[in-house]
Parts: sequence; structure tokens; C-alpha cells
Amino acid sequence: MLAPILYTVCMQYTLRKIPHDVDKALQQKARIQGRSLNEVAIEALMRGAGIEWGIEKNHDLDFAIGTWVEDPEFEKSISDQRQIDSDLWK
Repeated sequence: MLAPILYTVCMQYTLRKIPHDVDKALQQKARIQGRSLNEVAIEALMRGAGIEWGIEKNHDLDFAIGTWVEDPEFEKSISDQRQIDSDLWK
């Protein structure tokens, strides 16, 4: 029952004739980053397709962009919170 749904949600590909240099680069990147070859290959495909890897853009706060207003009273009221307690960092 779930197979048709899962099939369309997460496609499985079989790629053939991967160039040696591409295979070597992907294997090396996976080894260095401690990630699976599958993860690294999907990331490369997504970047090549112009899709940002692992970043989902939200636009729910777009209305606030560029609306910051300097407030000296606010800065004064939080100045104590910006003091570093050197005893806590020993």
C-alpha cells in the first residue's frame, strides 16, 4: 500500500558509466567528511541541479527585513547583560 507513495517521495537511481575522476572525488569527499557515498553523491546532484543542499528557505519573517530601528534606551537597558563574567570562563 505504501510502495507507490514511497516510490514518488524518494526516488532510487542507478547510474552507469560514472567517470573515474568523479568516482574518486566523491569517494574521497565522503571519506574526509565521514559521510556516506550516497549522501555526498546526492549533495553533488542537488548542487548541480541548482538546489541548495540541506537548506530549506523560510519566508515567514521577510516582512521584518530592513525594519531595524536603533534604540539607545534598549541598548542601555541590556548593557549589563553584555558584560562577560570572567569567573564563569575559567
